[in-house]
Amino acid sequence: MIISDKLNSLLTRVNSVCVLTGAGISAESGVETFRGARGLWSKFKPQELADFDAFIRNPELVWEWYNYRKKIIRDVKPNAGHMALAKMEKLVKDFSLVTQNIDNLHFRAGNKKVLELHGNIERSYCIDCGKFADNLGITPEGKMPKCPLCNGFVRPDVVWFGEMLPTDVFEEAVETARRCELFLVVGTSAVVYPAAGLPITAKAQGAYTVEVNTEPTEISHIVNETLKGKAGDILPGLVALLEETRRKNER
Repeated sequence: MIISDKLNSLLTRVNSVCVLTGAGISAESGVETFRGARGLWSKFKPQELADFDAFIRNPELVWEWYNYRKKIIRDVKPNAGHMALAKMEKLVKDFSLVTQNIDNLHFRAGNKKVLELHGNIERSYCIDCGKFADNLGITPEGKMPKCPLCNGFVRPDVVWFGEMLPTDVFEEAVETARRCELFLVVGTSAVVYPAAGLPITAKAQGAYTVEVNTEPTEISHIVNETLKGKAGDILPGLVALLEETRRKNER
C-alpha cells in the first residue's frame, strides 16, 4: 500500500479520526446491496418494501422482506476492514465511526460506539408507543410481530424512503466531522445526502480527507487523497502504521 507523505506523517500523531462507511465495506463480507436481492424480491421495487405507506398497506410482506435480509446478514461475518476499524477505535483518543449501513457488522466486529445514520436491522420499535425490541421477526404463525405493551404495529428500526435521519445521531456525526483531524470515507458511493456532505464538512474545517474505495466516486475529486482498493486490504495497513507509531511513542 502506497500512501502520501502527508498521510503517513498525520498517522504518527493523529488524535482525532472520523470514519464514514457505506455498503462497500459490507459487500466484502457478502452482504447484498439493497437492490441486489434475487428471486421473489426482484419483482418488487425498493419503494414497495422500504416505505412507511407500503408497511401500513402490507406489513406482512415488508416483514417477510426484512427477515429475508436479516437471515443474509446473520450468515456473514465482519471482514478485515470491519476488524481494522474496531482496532482503530482503541488506538485513537477521539474516534468516531459513522455508518450508512444497517447490518450491525461494526458492532459485531467490536466497535463500541457507532453512529448509525440509517438505523439497525436487528432493532425494531412500536409505531404507537415507541418501545424498542431486538431481533423480532415473523411469528411462527406467519404474522407480523405486535407490541407486547400496546399491541401496536412493530416495524424495523431502519430509515425508509421519505423519512428523515435521526436528528440527534446526524447532529453528532456533523460535530465529529467538524472536529476531526483525519476523515476516512470508506466504501460509499457518496451520492446519498446528507451523509455524503460529512467529508465536505470535515475538509472545510481543516481535516485531511481520505477516500478508500475500489473505484472513483462522486467524492473522489473533493478529498485530499484516494486509496484505491478494498477496505479489507487497505484499512489493516493504516492501522498497522498507527500501532507502530503508538509503540514508538510509548518507549
